[in-house]
Amino acid sequence: MRFVDTHTHTWGPDTEELPWPADILPPGWEGAYTAHDLVADMDAAGVEESVMVTTPLYGRGVRANEYTMRSIEAYPDRLWGVGLMDFFGDDPDQVRADLRRVVGHDRMLGVRMHACLAYEEHASELDRTADWILDDALEPVWNEAAALDTSVFVFPKAEQISMVETLAGRHPDVQLVVDHMAFPDETTDPDESPWTDFEALSAHENVAVKVSSLPRSSDQGWPYEDLWGYVRHLADWFGSERLMLGSDYPWMDDWADYEACLSWVEAVPFLSARDYANMAHRTFESVHEA
Repeated sequence: MRFVDTHTHTWGPDTEELPWPADILPPGWEGAYTAHDLVADMDAAGVEESVMVTTPLYGRGVRANEYTMRSIEAYPDRLWGVGLMDFFGDDPDQVRADLRRVVGHDRMLGVRMHACLAYEEHASELDRTADWILDDALEPVWNEAAALDTSVFVFPKAEQISMVETLAGRHPDVQLVVDHMAFPDETTDPDESPWTDFEALSAHENVAVKVSSLPRSSDQGWPYEDLWGYVRHLADWFGSERLMLGSDYPWMDDWADYEACLSWVEAVPFLSARDYANMAHRTFESVHEA
């Protein structure tokens, strides 16, 4: 069966051509984690394809997605990409052109908004209630995304799920994908607000959710049973037809190897073989027509 890991990260060596600040590497990492490394890990885990989400290491400028693009070219039948860009340029026409440039490759699936991070060149400061994603200045981005039929990947915390619902209602022609289940943590409960705002969000057919980065959110080891309540609710509200599996490898606070980041789903008793197939590849195919 086809298996698509919908959320990975890679970056090349720190070079004069493509430099990055070492202080925002993933926890426990020194040096590069290349596309070649990722493909080797995919082969070992039986993963056919992965989506490389451009890391904030490279900023948001013209060359932010250079490494991602090169990796896609090196592995055109294995890797997909999601890009970063400067959403708040002074010239709306330039913002639209930048979005066209980022998603111009047929294996670039869209752009990412780090909703829960301060809007900076190298986004790193957490802000659970930041509302910059609702700014009217982003209208050129939404309009161009609709025209291009490309996806916007939003990374919120629970307090911002209601903002994502506002966006979904404002822009029904734009496919939104919520990263990492809005990153559950010690402040959230699967049965309580604000995380349960996902139920209202599920009414918008233009929204899908990545069930991803479980090792990073879990206080337990594999298979991360303390997060199953979140997964069950998402499956009930969205249906597995709008859920996608992702590892977030290697961006792990509490270490997990690549295989463990994905195989937990096989241990979940309330997910059927059909659910597994949807989350492993069918939703990806439907959302991205891939």
